[in-house]
Amino acid sequence: MTVPLAVVLVMALPMYGESSATGAELTALLKQFLAGASRNDPAMHDRFWAEDLIYTGSSGRRLGKAEIMGDVRSATAARPGGPTTTYEAEDIRIQEYGDTAVVAFRLVRRTEKDGKTAVTNYLNSGTFLKRGGQWQAVSWQATRMARPDEEVRKEVATLETALHRAMLAADVKTLESLLDDGFIWTHGTGERMTRRELLDGLASGRLRYSKLETKDVTVSTYGDTAVVRGTSPRQRSSFPGSPAGDATPFTAFYTLTFVDKGEGWKAVAMHSSRP
Repeated sequence: MTVPLAVVLVMALPMYGESSATGAELTALLKQFLAGASRNDPAMHDRFWAEDLIYTGSSGRRLGKAEIMGDVRSATAARPGGPTTTYEAEDIRIQEYGDTAVVAFRLVRRTEKDGKTAVTNYLNSGTFLKRGGQWQAVSWQATRMARPDEEVRKEVATLETALHRAMLAADVKTLESLLDDGFIWTHGTGERMTRRELLDGLASGRLRYSKLETKDVTVSTYGDTAVVRGTSPRQRSSFPGSPAGDATPFTAFYTLTFVDKGEGWKAVAMHSSRP
């Protein structure tokens, strides 16, 4: 009997999605793992990853299971009221090859902070082997999905506005959430101010602005880096070395650099100078 070519091709294809028992099992395992990862559960990580795992993250960092487990166990516990991050899987696709299976999906990471939600999407794919009746991931690849440039520029512009407003209001709490730990502000005089020095100066009143505006703002994006350029009419009522502040307003040109390390945009550097 001759078997039609279309039937042959269908028979040759691997099982796909959740239509098989294996597909359903792997889908359930993936969802259980992401729920455990959302609460940083070491036991779930230990169950999910094989001992001979090769994990390539979206940043290009390559890890083994021992390194992942070390990172998980050393992570600090979430503070009450602090940021929370959850992970979910969408568009799950599963292809089976006997005791081997490839699981591909879109990872959705949601971070809740100060009443706002930041969403990041990744394309993840993992290779699973079944050993001793148990599926575990032996290889993993994560790729961050690019967002439209216009959407990124709008988000960065909003953060830049919030940063200057926080400086004007001496809102240290908001400013802390916008500045990277390694933030440096280089003034036109050559003086460098660290994140800690800026926050302390505003909190103590040694640095205070009576006027701080921005105009002619442009945002340029370069992958995970964004550069903001603008002009700022401003006046300080006090600053270190001169408690009397500026006698008159002045205009400064500034360049502000933001970087997204995977947890939202943070300002890492600023340079300002007068004409």
